[in-house]
Amino acid sequence: MKRTAERVLQAWIISRADDPEAVSALGVARKADMRLADLRRSRLIEIRGSGRSSSEAQTLLHASTQFYNPHKECCVLRESGSGPLPDGDHVSRVAVWERGDERRSAAERWWLHEAGETVEVREATVWAITSQPESAASAVVVELAMLRDARHGLLCNPWSQEYRMLGGAEPLPWISPQTNPS
Repeated sequence: MKRTAERVLQAWIISRADDPEAVSALGVARKADMRLADLRRSRLIEIRGSGRSSSEAQTLLHASTQFYNPHKECCVLRESGSGPLPDGDHVSRVAVWERGDERRSAAERWWLHEAGETVEVREATVWAITSQPESAASAVVVELAMLRDARHGLLCNPWSQEYRMLGGAEPLPWISPQTNPS
């Protein structure tokens, strides 16, 4: 099939159980007085170039453990930014991925074998940040985003990771190299 460059499928993978890493990060942020109400983590998988309908893509995603484990996680599929985000619109988000290692070649090969399409699959961790009502959400997100020293930053290690703050108009695709705003 012909590759469609504009279309991006977003598979949001959310743990069904409490996420120990997110609980720990929330505790660290609160000890540092970062004024958070909640901090959650999910995985975002972007599939670029598929010509499959949303229902066909959903079926393919559910057919393989290349994308998620349905016994431990649930999957919410969005197409090119349409539809609600899993955590709602009231939270700020930071997408973090390993520099140069965001591509998922095994998932790309699986998709080619099962769907007959050449696609690009990228994965990131998305942190959903809910600040306390009295604090400025954007300041909290900036403070949390990139590790600078023992008291500043938590979600992104600048020596090995890239990040993108997500808010307002959704950038699509979200996961792409050289998007670090600093």
